[in-house]
Order: sequence, then structure tokens, then C-alpha cells
Amino acid sequence: MTAREQITRKPDRLSPTATAPLKGAAWKALTAKFPARTVPDSWPASTHSAEEVLERLDRPPLRAANMSTHCARRLAARHILAWLESFPGESWHQRWSASSAHRMGSRWRTEALAWLHARNVNVREEELRSGLLALLCADVFRPDLGWLSENCRRLHWRIAMTVHRDPDGFRRLEELADSGLWDATLGLRARNQLAILLMAKGGVINDITVGDCLELREIEIKTLSLKGGGHSLFYSLLKGLGTFPGDAPATLRGMTVHTGQVGVGQLVDRYSLQFGPARDVIVDYLSERQPVMDYTSLENLSRVLALHFWKNLELHNPGIESFHLTPEVAAAWKHRLQTKTAQRKQPDGSVIDVVSPRRNVVQLMSLVRAFYLDIAQWAAEDPSRWGVWAAPCPISQAECTHKKHISHRKARMDQRTRERLPALPTLVAAADKQLKNARIRLDAVRAAQARQSFTVLGEVFAKATSSTSANPESSTMVTDAAGRRRDLGQAEKRAFWSWAAVEFFRHTGVRIEEMLETSHHSITQYTLPGTGELIPLLQIAPSKTDEERLLVVGPELADVLSAIVCRVRDSTGAIPLVESYDMFEKTWNPPMPLLFQWRSGGQDRRISESLIRRGLTEILQESGLTDAAGEPLHYQPHDFRRIFTTEAIMNGMPPHIAQLILGHKDIGTTMGYKAVYPEEAINGHRAFIARRRELRPSEEYRAPTDVEWDEFLGHFERRKVALGDCGRAYGTSCQHEHSCVRCPLLRVDPAQRPRLQEIQENLTARIDEAEREGWLGEAEGLRVSLAATNAKLAQLGERTRRAATINLGIPTFREIVGRTATLPALKGPATE
Repeated sequence: MTAREQITRKPDRLSPTATAPLKGAAWKALTAKFPARTVPDSWPASTHSAEEVLERLDRPPLRAANMSTHCARRLAARHILAWLESFPGESWHQRWSASSAHRMGSRWRTEALAWLHARNVNVREEELRSGLLALLCADVFRPDLGWLSENCRRLHWRIAMTVHRDPDGFRRLEELADSGLWDATLGLRARNQLAILLMAKGGVINDITVGDCLELREIEIKTLSLKGGGHSLFYSLLKGLGTFPGDAPATLRGMTVHTGQVGVGQLVDRYSLQFGPARDVIVDYLSERQPVMDYTSLENLSRVLALHFWKNLELHNPGIESFHLTPEVAAAWKHRLQTKTAQRKQPDGSVIDVVSPRRNVVQLMSLVRAFYLDIAQWAAEDPSRWGVWAAPCPISQAECTHKKHISHRKARMDQRTRERLPALPTLVAAADKQLKNARIRLDAVRAAQARQSFTVLGEVFAKATSSTSANPESSTMVTDAAGRRRDLGQAEKRAFWSWAAVEFFRHTGVRIEEMLETSHHSITQYTLPGTGELIPLLQIAPSKTDEERLLVVGPELADVLSAIVCRVRDSTGAIPLVESYDMFEKTWNPPMPLLFQWRSGGQDRRISESLIRRGLTEILQESGLTDAAGEPLHYQPHDFRRIFTTEAIMNGMPPHIAQLILGHKDIGTTMGYKAVYPEEAINGHRAFIARRRELRPSEEYRAPTDVEWDEFLGHFERRKVALGDCGRAYGTSCQHEHSCVRCPLLRVDPAQRPRLQEIQENLTARIDEAEREGWLGEAEGLRVSLAATNAKLAQLGERTRRAATINLGIPTFREIVGRTATLPALKGPATE
């Protein structure tokens, strides 16, 4: 926390920023597009009599292979049907709905048992459960998904539905699943979900719709809090059958958290503005600007106008109804805009508000100023629509000056680059070491037997079972010495993709979204017309500037790309097609053979930005790098882009070529990425001195005469004094009247220590004499000389201690000198 930050215990009035968040908007649109099947009140199997139902249970495929199991299920089913007959309805499903069972959850058996016991029917709770299973397999009635999700997730329910309802459908799904996954924890969970869908909606596997799957996942998330990608494997298996429509989503992973694109009204309404007419004007303004803006910019503009501008004014000025702000209101709003409030969790678990300066305040005020100026211009063109809202702009042009902001940002970014560029080799070495160690651990756990302890890299592990494979021998899950479970297979995956990201970043200088959208199609080659030489190229898909570009692939980058391609290929040699979510445009990209993908939870998916950032953090922790303040050094993916630019230009790449490689529209942006180093200023200054020297009088650079040379050499001879050497510069006279003891330029010869001690004793005696005789002025001057003598003796002691250091074998200058020049005599002409 900086000195400028202020901590307050009271929450800021503006802290509830979004009362209607957009999270899950994409899910709502998906459920509206793919509605779930409705359950009718009756169907043929639900209208049969009790005897007809029991007769169906006696015939395959509903008849259990074990006779005792079949008899127990049949008898319990008879009792349940007798109980349901006590409720009104023309079908068994209507009677089930009329009973209290669908509202009581697992307690329905208590009600049924009480009714049966009252009629002298002896039956146990476990028997009723088996009878219910037989009736659900026969599709006699269909409980809702919520009831089934809470009460029917046992092993025998899944097995019974697989055997008695649709064995062929389950067999086809098993063929689509990975080897060993069908009987692993993830596979069993998916089969449970499929069985629940069949019991709730009826039919067979091919009858399940996209809407059914969406309804089940929504219930699991909201009611049972079953989140995570591993709970959507059942949908991916169904999608692989080819029964879903072509526009069905490729996966349900992450669908509930993505917002998707929403309308302008929803973007504004998430902030619950109080004054409706102002809300309508902002919506109309955004609608006018929407055709020429991308979705990210539109969302940002809606946030600025609705939250930072009007919501802020409403919270601090209740009842405000006009864009015409008084000077006091405008000044207070601009003052509040200078800071932002963020919540920070403390070690004791409490949460406090941290107020810090807002760095992008100039951009926010620029957007509000543009809002005022646009409405003023549109009011002249369409007075009936915009004229009533035209008002003087409360923000002047001077307040929107970006010059100081840009210079401060440039200084911060240059400092980051200067700190991180020298540390890049250490970071690269740490990433490589982490990957090698992860592979060593992975090889060790694969070679170990199930539940066997083994030691690798000084750590002791015990092999454990895994949720992704039914074979315990193929598990990569271990328990370390502290009792924590660790998946060494997942650790090796994270280490590989962290290493690949570091190498990709530093060799290409691309943005993180561009790296994650790089596909197998991006790797191409170009044949030179003259020589026929093949030049490997990497095509970067359009991102921020909507302009694609090509990079030449060097040998190092080619090795990285080769390692990635070899890793992501499937058993057929092809790279799987993966749908990815564009975090900026809030849309799903079409399936592509992305390079940065992995298989997680039995599904192929794109690697996320958060995983790349966590990987960088793990590498930095491994490397132990620190900044100038001694704090752990942090790398952002964009730091590699600035480092790439700085290295390229410093090593001779023309800035306009670097501009094309980076995809910048303005060369000024490219030069802004290039960090300024002190060496450049030094070299520039030296070049200036050389140019200035060329303009000075030529006689200053003539050859010296013999007299001038003798005078120069004689200067060094005259610097020799009794106590040592005088350090005054050539051409200067003594400024201390040859009082050498007091002179700071005197460098005492260690051999003259006895002489200096004699002077010290003499000065002490003379001071005593002057004090006895009353010569106070003489005594004061002698004390100054004595202090200078003591200082000279202290300097000699320090030099003696430094000379007494241990000899490390490094030769001194006197030992490596090649020859010794002899100075000529002072009298006579200079000789060579």
C-alpha cells in the first residue's frame, strides 16, 4: 500500500457498482434458444393399470437377471403403486404429482411406509427404494430433475437405467469416451446425469435435447452447487453422437459464467439508474454510437456514462434531473473521480476499503466530454430529439490533456522493462527447469505401482487413485509427505504450457489473446521467388487492430511450435477442433485447431488466460527473482511484448519494421514500447561532444611544443612532497599556501607514517606551549593542523586494512603491465 492510499473502515457509497450483473446472460439466451422438453401429464406407460405395469416388469428388458432382485423389486413396486392409487389422477404421473413425494425429497418413503403399515403391509425402506427404481426404469412416472438429482445418484440407479432403458445408447457413448474414462469418477458422474435425464424426461439417449442438458446443469449449479467443467462431460458425449443441431454449443463448460453480448439497455440497466429520462438518453446515445464501435468499447463507454458519471451524480446529489451541472456539483464530481475504492481482505478475515488514485481519470473525463459535445452537435441537427438534453460541458479541453498521463505511463513502463529485461534469461532457465522436474516426477509416478511409495527429487510420494482413470496403475495422483493430494500429471501439463507461453511470448512479442487464438493453420511457409528457399512464417490472427500480420519463425520458435504440435495431436495425428470464448467481444469463436489447448475433464478446451498467468507466477516463485525493493518480481504477459520491442530496436531492427511485426497503426506506439536506457543518453552525449569538438578552434588540437611538454611532465615531478603526493590538477597552483597537512589533495605515502606521527607529536607540544604562554590564536591554528594530521593517520590505517585482505589470486595492475615508460629529464628537449 502506497503512502497516497487511504484505508477506511466505512464502505464507500459507490461500492455497489452493479446491482444487476451480466453474469449468466449467455446462459439465459441459450436456454431461450433451446428450451427443455416438457413432461406431459400422461403417456402410454403411465396409463397402464397396476397389473399391466407389473406384467411389463416381468418381461425383458425390465426383468432383472437375478431372480431374488427381480422379486424384491416387483413386490416393492406393487406396494408403491397401491400407495399412489390413494391419490387422485388419471395416470400414475398425475398421482405421483398429487402425492407429497415430489415435495418431500427422500422423506417420501416415510409417508409411504406409514400408509402401508397402517394396512398391515410389512415393507422396509430399502425395499421401497428398489421398487421405485423398477418403476422409473419402466417409465411409469417421471419425477422432476431437482428431485432426482438429490435422491437418485446411487450406483445401482445408473446400472439399472443402463441395462433396462437404453443399453445400445450407453454402449455408443462408451465408444466415444476416452480409454479408462467411462469407468472412472468422471465417467460415472456423466452416466449418473444421463440416467437422471432419462428418468425425468423419458425416452432413450437419442431423445435427449440440448434444452434438457441445460435444465439439468442449471439445477445442479443452483441447487446442489455442482460447478466445474467435470460436470459437463455428459453433454460433450451426447454432442459426439451427432443428434444435436449444428448450432448447439460445443460444450457447456463455462457457459454459466460468460455474459455474451447483450443489448445496450441491459448494459445500462445493470447500474439501476433512478432518473428514467437520463437513462433513456444514455441508451439512445450508445445506440447511435454502437455501429462504429466494437463490443468491448461499447461496454466500457456504457460503464463510464452510466456508473462513473450519472450513477455517481445520483448517489451524491439525490433528485438530480439535468445534465446541466452547477460549478459546485461538477467540481465535486471531478474530485470524486480522481480516486477509486477497492475492497481488500485482511489477514484476520475482515474486509476494508482501500482508496487509491485513479490512473485513467483523463480517459473517463474525455468520454464524458465527448458525450456532451456529441449531444450539442446532434441537438443542432435534430432539436426535437436531443435539444432538451443539450447542456454546457462541465469538462474543459485542458482537463482532458493526455500529455502528462502519457509521460507518466511511459516512465512506469520503461522502469518495468528495465527491471525485467535483465531477468529474462533467469526466468527462461527457471521455466525450463520446472518443466524438466515436472517430467521427472511424472515418469516416476507412472513407473510406480498402485499405492506404492516412491522418492523423486528428494520428495516422498504415495501413489493414489485418480478421477480421470479407472485403472489405478495409470493414475498420476499422489499424496505427499504432508498428506496433500497432488496430480503430477496436471502439474506437468501446467509446467509445459507455462514454458511454452514464456518461449512464445519472448520470440514473437504477441498479445496474450493473439497467442491463445493461434491455430495450426497459422503455421505456414513462403517460397522465395529467386532462390526457392522456404521461409517458415507464423500468421497472427487479427485482434486489437483487426489486422493480421506474419512473423518469421526462427529456429528457437520453430522448436517450441514443434513441441506444441506434437503434444496436442490426438491418436489420429490431427489437432482437435476447439471452440473458444472471446473475452473481449463476448462471443464464441468457431471450432479451430488451436495450438494452446489441452484435455481436461475428458473434454478438449482452450487454455485460459488465468492459467497462463498462474503459470508465470509459479515460475517466478521458482526463480526467486526480486525487484529493486527486494519484493518478488512479477511479470505480466504484456511485459514480454515491451521486452521484445526494446530488444529488437536496440539490436538494429528499424522501428518501422518493428511496427509491422507488432501490428501497431502508429509508429509512436511502437517507440512508446521501447524502453530508454542510460547508456543511450551517455552515447548520445559523447557523440555530441565529438561533434562540438569539430567546431572548436583548431589550434586547441595542435601538437604540443617541447617546452609545453616539458612543463606538463614537470608538473608531475613538482607534485612530490615530503609526506607523499599532491593531487592538484595540471595548470593549477597551490590554493593552500603549501600547508600540505591540511590539504585534502595530499595523498600520504604509507612509508611516511613515522614522519606524520612526529608532526602529530610536535603539534601537540606546540599547542601545550601556546596555551601556557597565552597565545590563543596560535593554539587555534595548531588545533586545525592537528585535526588534519589525525585524519591523515586514520586514512593511512584504512588503506592498511584494505591492503591486508586475502589474496584471491587475481593479479594486480603492476603484475600484468607489459612495459614501463621512463620519464625524460626536465632539462633539455623531450626524448622518446
